[in-house]
Amino acid sequence: MTLHTWWLYVTAVFLIAATPGPNMLHVMAQSIHHGTRRSIASMAGLMTAVLTCLFASAAGLGALLKASPMLFDVLRYAGVAYLVWLGIKAWRAPVADSDPDAEKPAPPSLRALYATGLGTGFANPKLIVFAAALFPQFIDTGKPFAPQLAILVASFIVIETFWYSVYALGGRSLAAWLAPANRQRLFNRITGGIFVAFGAALFGHRV
Repeated sequence: MTLHTWWLYVTAVFLIAATPGPNMLHVMAQSIHHGTRRSIASMAGLMTAVLTCLFASAAGLGALLKASPMLFDVLRYAGVAYLVWLGIKAWRAPVADSDPDAEKPAPPSLRALYATGLGTGFANPKLIVFAAALFPQFIDTGKPFAPQLAILVASFIVIETFWYSVYALGGRSLAAWLAPANRQRLFNRITGGIFVAFGAALFGHRV
């Protein structure tokens, strides 16, 4: 891999990761609802999905998905269903009472936050398209495979972690503004609508 190719890859990943999508929206929402520290469990789930998709792409899954439209459709419909489910769940999420003496609902476990992040990552249309169609283009088949894969994956992790942190901190800055119940309800409905929109976008995509 040449330095020029690596810079193209880093630029593409940086811009793709910066664009608001299911992963970043999920990080921000979890940070708002559960705090920055607990949202790290969600980030870990998302990152697991990212790494799984990248390694699967490097192993040839991207070519397999292109060669088998039916298999891609199965994965796509599963992702659509999950994103729509997340949207409905966010839309109907209960709001917290701003009264300090009011009983607060029990927070989800770290395992539950990780699992939700993992499912969100696998359903992310940006990740599916990137792993299946774009990621393999940066691997030079005429040069050693393992060092290239290590560089590409490490670069992706650094960039993705940076944007997770930005969105998580941004979410915490919104938490105080979202204290009133009507604003929480509005945020939940906007978040839910965006997840459903992502699902619709994935439903209409073709490799």
